[in-house]
Amino acid sequence: MSEIADMGIQRRPGQVVGRVVKNARKRFLEAESLVQAGKTPHDVVYEDDIVQLRYYPPIQESTIKVGDSDVTVEKESFRIPLVIVAPLAANMYIYDLFQERSLVRYLRAKGFELYLVDWGVPQWPHNHFTLSTYFAEKLPELLAEVRKHSGEQQLSLHGWSLGGLFSTCYAALGDPDIVNIALVGAPFDYHSNGDLGKQYQRLDKQLTWLKKTTGWQVHDSPKRWWRSPGWMNALAFKLTNPVGSIQGYVDLLKNLHDEEYVVSHATNSAFLDDMLAYPGGAMQDIVHYLCAENILTKGKLPISGDENKGDVSNINANLLLVCGDKDPIVTRDNSVAILDHVNSRDRTVMDVPGGHMGILSGSKAPIHIWPRLAEWLAKRSV
Repeated sequence: MSEIADMGIQRRPGQVVGRVVKNARKRFLEAESLVQAGKTPHDVVYEDDIVQLRYYPPIQESTIKVGDSDVTVEKESFRIPLVIVAPLAANMYIYDLFQERSLVRYLRAKGFELYLVDWGVPQWPHNHFTLSTYFAEKLPELLAEVRKHSGEQQLSLHGWSLGGLFSTCYAALGDPDIVNIALVGAPFDYHSNGDLGKQYQRLDKQLTWLKKTTGWQVHDSPKRWWRSPGWMNALAFKLTNPVGSIQGYVDLLKNLHDEEYVVSHATNSAFLDDMLAYPGGAMQDIVHYLCAENILTKGKLPISGDENKGDVSNINANLLLVCGDKDPIVTRDNSVAILDHVNSRDRTVMDVPGGHMGILSGSKAPIHIWPRLAEWLAKRSV
């Protein structure tokens, strides 16, 4: 009996090594097979070129798991539909990472008629897309389809990061039926953005000098020169927290024996490692209008002069600002500056723990952020 026990003990290290080898092979050679993101069912109700409008139908279960808690699925839906306006560069996994950490699944369970704008994967032929292509051309068409599909005229918008900027700019064009705007880590005053803001101010001075000296401006160059590929955007995102990025892979190596940990790492990495390109025209606008000119603080929109008919003061919707205390990409000062320009009477600033990605779908978001977001929207969506 003791000999059998000894043999069992001797086999354990080999079993651990076997699991490590198996998990390492899957993680580094078959990572897609591990990814749990993007599993919540949805219908594509409108499609135009690379752009899609998703609708999330009612959840059939009576409860869903969110983090370690059970959440009751509401039987009745709120009257006002909620439209998630995605940013550029991010793939849609960010909204649906895991079943127990899926923002779209949670919001649908809380009773919101839920739509999501997926901007698609821009290729070289899309380098002519500017920022206004998204908020002044595509978004009006998509919201018209939401209204057609839902039968409701009034809408709520949810925008994270550049999706928040698109939501702001669209509302500034003067749609009176945007009732609620929930902005999560959304930029506004680029020059009030910590260390990055100081760099943007220097860029503004340099481009101003260049224009006065040579007459040259950013938009005088071909749009294709400004295209920012997905790998570059992923690298830039990771460099905002280089220590954390490296530590993530160190922790992976320490936990290769744990299949659940490996699956979680692969799923998170599916978002971080597979970011999308910025079209050249959009990148030109970001550099010229946002980073350098900081045009939103002048009440205007990032769009060429003759077409710039919007004004931030047109915004009178109920406004929620979610600001992360560790967000280096969009600081609190950057985001809350919008309050000096809108005409919204109902305005709320929600300070929450987390960085730029964490405040949307981090491991603590379902506990500290999503319930407060849903409660704010619920009170204003009847």
